[in-house]
Amino acid sequence: MSHFIDRRLNGKNKSAVNRQRFLRRYKSQLKRAVADAVNRRSITDVASGEQVGIPSKDISEPVFRHGPGGTREMVHPGNKDFLSGDRVQRPPEGGGGSGQGRAGRGGQGEDDFVFNLSRDEFLDLMFEDLALPNLVRNQLIGTTEFKYERAGFVSDGAPSNIDVVRSLKGAIARRTALGAPYRGRLRELEEELAARLESGAGDDDPRVRELREEIDALKTRLARLPFIDTFDLRYQSFVKRPEPTSKAVMVCIMDVSGSMDQLRKNLAKRFFILLYLFLQRNYDRIDLVFIRHHTIAQEVDEQEFFYSRETGGTVVSSALNLAYDILKERYDSSVWNIYTAQASDGDNWDSDSAICRDILNERLMPLMRYYAYVEITPRQHQSLWYAYQEVRAQHRHFAMQEIGGAEDIYPVFRELFRRQEA
Repeated sequence: MSHFIDRRLNGKNKSAVNRQRFLRRYKSQLKRAVADAVNRRSITDVASGEQVGIPSKDISEPVFRHGPGGTREMVHPGNKDFLSGDRVQRPPEGGGGSGQGRAGRGGQGEDDFVFNLSRDEFLDLMFEDLALPNLVRNQLIGTTEFKYERAGFVSDGAPSNIDVVRSLKGAIARRTALGAPYRGRLRELEEELAARLESGAGDDDPRVRELREEIDALKTRLARLPFIDTFDLRYQSFVKRPEPTSKAVMVCIMDVSGSMDQLRKNLAKRFFILLYLFLQRNYDRIDLVFIRHHTIAQEVDEQEFFYSRETGGTVVSSALNLAYDILKERYDSSVWNIYTAQASDGDNWDSDSAICRDILNERLMPLMRYYAYVEITPRQHQSLWYAYQEVRAQHRHFAMQEIGGAEDIYPVFRELFRRQEA
């Protein structure tokens, strides 16, 4: 079997087609590797690329070989068990190996194929088949967005939009059309000249000299046809088309109370970092509102949301009330697609859990496209979980999941934001 290795120096992205074909072919192995990498990475390293090892047997190519063909009779010396015509039974399943033994001197193998995923490829595989549920495109007067689309070719435009292939095709067509009469006449003259020379006419023959002069004149005329003319130039045309705008806001609520120890806070941060990367990568226009709460809730920026060390007691309703006030003040639900993601350990004042249920049912859920709640606790659920179960029973666009450890974050995230069929 022959192996061909292309060692030519290619420019940037010259092998992009082959790379994309490889990603499509081994997507299942790559997605498993991405899921494993997300679970074991640190918070600050969750969005970088990854080295993926693919077993050699998975990338082996089918090969056709020529067999000996025909009917052959062979004699194997040392056979004491079988005679001609005996039927040989299949070996037992499992190969009969025990898996134990000493190292041998012989044998050979092949290491796994290692493939480097770029950051963009890693994020594409991580967030594939995910989308914000119930997203509606809202068309607003005065906020219409325009998108440039291809609209054929024009004969005038900016030099940066010139279409080289189209221009060269036009130049070839022009030269072919303008030179066709001259080429036809040139062939006739060359045939007549060849016939006269074969009949014995010499260079001093007046007709021969006349033919040669006319042939030279036609060739000169053909050579004067310009290779490309301004008439041949074609430029790509673009037009602006209006398209509906998708305006969405995601409210991120994180519990930073004393019951949320450092491990639980890290798990919550990992969940919100995945959410943040997902939104920034997949959506052009989306606002993010960050709310941290203990006994008091406050709106913070991205830096403080992920890295502040403030802590205290637990009153979840303070965050829900603040979220409602922000939405009513800045985000009209008839214009914006409103989403909320909340992470907590479920520990809350018993009387406050009922208040949270009422705030969600009466004030927040009518504004929401989707509300996702994750409870980060390996222990028994507290009163907040059961209060939120009542909310889920009344609203189909309310979802809740629990996270027990780092290995649950990515599967739970995919479950909450998987793409829904229309």
